[in-house]
Amino acid sequence: MNAVLRDSGVTTGLCHVFVQHTSCSLTITENADPDVRRDLETVMSRLAPDGDPAYRHDLEGPDDMAAHVRAVLTDTSLTVPVGDARLRLGTWQGIYLWEHRMQGATRSVVVTVMG
Repeated sequence: MNAVLRDSGVTTGLCHVFVQHTSCSLTITENADPDVRRDLETVMSRLAPDGDPAYRHDLEGPDDMAAHVRAVLTDTSLTVPVGDARLRLGTWQGIYLWEHRMQGATRSVVVTVMG
């Protein structure tokens, strides 16, 4: 993402990031302590457990519908301000592509910089 921002030449504006999939999401969360991401996984697995017998959509395995629910509860895009030719994230923030499937897949992300 930094390369796209640098190549855009934009110094002030917005950076929009969009993932083109329905079973992963994008999030901004703490970038210092990996326990935060682990704990978020714990919470999400409680909200949308893999293999729930109430799910009907399970063509790709027990994590299929749970991954879609997790993506809906989070988001597939984010917008971050750009200033001084860099993302204006907070000190502890990082952008993550959050894979909701047990076995990850190739993911496509579209980054648009406006300024």
